[in-house]
Formats: sequence, C-alpha cells, structure tokens
Amino acid sequence: MKIINTENEWNSFLLPYTFAMAELKTKISIMNQEANLLKYYNPIEHINIRLKELESILNKLERKNLEPTLENAEKYLHDIIGIRITCCFEEDIYYMANLLKKRADLKVVELKDYIKNPKPNGYKSLHVIVKIPLVLSTRQKDIFAEIQLRTLAMDFWASLEHKLYYKHEGNIPDYLKHDLYEAAQAAATLDKRMNIIRKEINNIQDGYEQIFLPS
Repeated sequence: MKIINTENEWNSFLLPYTFAMAELKTKISIMNQEANLLKYYNPIEHINIRLKELESILNKLERKNLEPTLENAEKYLHDIIGIRITCCFEEDIYYMANLLKKRADLKVVELKDYIKNPKPNGYKSLHVIVKIPLVLSTRQKDIFAEIQLRTLAMDFWASLEHKLYYKHEGNIPDYLKHDLYEAAQAAATLDKRMNIIRKEINNIQDGYEQIFLPS
C-alpha cells in the first residue's frame, strides 16, 4: 500500500494518542485501586491496553476502502487506542459500562453490544467508544478510544480465535470455524452457569446474615 503521508507525519499524528492512552490507563487503574482500597465492589479482573501500529492502521483503512491518510485515520478509526477489561461475570460488564458513563473526565459516545447481539462467528464483547479530552500545551484535542469489556470466558475464546486466524492468515478451514462457533456457545453457557452459581451463593450469604448476624 502506498503511504501518502510521511513517517514523521504519522509519528506526530500518533503522539497525542500515546498521551491519551497513558491517561486512559491511569483512569482505569485508579478505578481499580480505589475499589480495592475502599472495599467497593470491583468488577475488574485484568486490564490490557495497546496502541495500533501504523501497519494495522493502514490495513484497516484499506479494508474500509479509505485512502491511507491522517485525516481518514482520525475521522473513521476510533480504536487506535484499545483497552480490554476482563470481568468474571456478564453482569459485571454492564456494571463497568455504567461506571464509565458516569465519569466526568471522558465521554461515552457509542456502545456496540456484541453480547446481546453476537457476531455470526460467536464473538461476544461490549465495545464502548469513549472520547478523551486531552489537554496539550497549546490546545485541547478530543481523542477516541475503544474499551472492550469481556468475561474471562469471552476473552479466552477471542484470544484463541485471533491466534487461529493469524496462523491461517484469515483462511481457516470450515471445520475449525464450526468448532470455534461451538466453543463460543460453550463459553456462553459457562458464563450463564457461573452467574447462576453466583446468585445462589449470594442468596445463601443473605440467608446466613439474616439468621446468624445481629440486626
């Protein structure tokens, strides 16, 4: 693919994204630590964050039939910054999304719910597109980022699917596609079962407190 802008121009373009990524990582880390230290309910199990490499940016623009320009990358790609938060339970995902909506230092602009509406291959996740107001020395710039919220089961499946597609360069055999879909259904069943167990444990704990703890 022909690169229209120079490498230096791309590096300058990505610099604010690097800063915004650091800010977003700090925000999520503070949420995590605050919940742990103050004994609040904390849905976060793991946090991973990455900045798209230039090659990935250009490839995605090509898949969208867009010229590989800085302007198109800024306007059409909202996942140059990507953060993945894994939770134990499906309900935790929506709890976490609500926490993000309440924050004053970022704005949720879009939700893509692939949990209620999974992709045809079985992929499940909640994608939250946020806008981060980044204050630079001479200006303020809004930077988009994509936060993917998954359960541990969803994340395990997605990681396996990505590795298989990468190994086979996107052309995996039909039988593997079928097996992956079946594995996605098994992961979904596991999430549902674990949520049932969670509720049963909570009910037992509530009953214990009512019977044995003083009012």
